[in-house]
Amino acid sequence: MLHPEKVLYGYSIGIFPMAHPEEDHRIYWYEPEMRGIIPLQQLKISKSLNQTLRSGKFQVTINQSFEEVIRQCANRAGTWISEEIIQCYTELFHIGNAFSFETRNRRQELVGGLYGVALGRAFFGESMFHTERDASKVALVHLVEWMKANRFQLLDTQYITPHLQTMGAIEIPQNEYLVLLEKAMQG
Repeated sequence: MLHPEKVLYGYSIGIFPMAHPEEDHRIYWYEPEMRGIIPLQQLKISKSLNQTLRSGKFQVTINQSFEEVIRQCANRAGTWISEEIIQCYTELFHIGNAFSFETRNRRQELVGGLYGVALGRAFFGESMFHTERDASKVALVHLVEWMKANRFQLLDTQYITPHLQTMGAIEIPQNEYLVLLEKAMQG
């Protein structure tokens, strides 16, 4: 069984859990050789995304719909976000370590967002979703602004995707990641 304390300890030493849907959602712990991060000062905002941010098309809230965000992130084929993970991360939310950034359209409908875990001066991004173009990117921009305002040092994306690369995500070797993690844990 996955427990919040165990998950927080895992993050503090550089590992994270994922469920395997093909194995009845059994939980495994991962420590990738190459780790995805977004250097906070190197977040890339395209011209079109900048226009979207200025347009007022979306509003971002924090921690207003945590469980809805994690369930939307899990709403895809072959997801690694099992019911056990949803329950554990919802507990992490209730004790103040998990956060959601929700993007809403002008009708106040949830159309994108992300969630992750904060520990020390690190934020461990878990997953993001969108049902309207740029909605998850808008949430990510707000996350980085929030992290800067709260003196966070490390934004861990675990892996990088083409989507995250367009926003400035890079890969670094695990040993370099552990140095950054240790600094962020000492805060």
